[in-house]
Amino acid sequence: MDGNISSNIENYLNKYECAVVALSGGVDSAVMLLLAKKFCKKVFALFVKSEFQPQFELDDAFEVCSNLGVDLNVLNISVLNDKNITLNPSNRCYYCKKLIMSAVKKFAEKNNCDIIFDGTNASDDIEERAGYLSLKELGILSPLRICNVDKNQVRAIAKENGLHIYGKPSYACLATRIPGYMHITDTLLRKTECAENELFSSGFTDFRIRYENETSAKVQLSEDDMKLYHSNEKILNVLYKYYNKITVEER
Repeated sequence: MDGNISSNIENYLNKYECAVVALSGGVDSAVMLLLAKKFCKKVFALFVKSEFQPQFELDDAFEVCSNLGVDLNVLNISVLNDKNITLNPSNRCYYCKKLIMSAVKKFAEKNNCDIIFDGTNASDDIEERAGYLSLKELGILSPLRICNVDKNQVRAIAKENGLHIYGKPSYACLATRIPGYMHITDTLLRKTECAENELFSSGFTDFRIRYENETSAKVQLSEDDMKLYHSNEKILNVLYKYYNKITVEER
């Protein structure tokens, strides 16, 4: 780790007796946990599992915690009981993040730990994130952003410390696959998760499957995944068990 980064993070984190790190399954929060374990006196790792997270995110969180020697706490909540979320307004992320982080805050209070860290980093454009307002309202801290650690540095720290997800593409929750104001249901979410698992199994690594309506979808592929598609266009035929129509575009 770069000396300046290490010094800044250490100076920021070592003043905290106890912290809860909210894990998402991605590389940012994994590095946040790594640093908190190194520089804070006591740390809890917490994953909040809702209908919006695919199973592989939880699996990755378990593996990260195993590698770091930290117990993973899992809270199961339903986001589908909140109409502010399921009606899918433009500020859906605010309500969803508020619900999830409120659960994290209750966990922290129960464990006599009043500091919560998330994985927001210096590369994240918080002005475009409706959910970031809820973090501010609940007093959630983002040390990576505060200490000016960007995404490239996050990946470098993860790789240097042997975290298997150091190169994992950023992954937005399953709700982002459903167009705004289209009602979010468990059926639509599970169909998306199954369809995306089909593409992972076929060798794709960085893509999104987005509903255009309830029976058709747009498959957005990264440049590398587009090459795989062009080498065998029939590879997407596995998706026709989920959608009647599929269009393809590069992300």
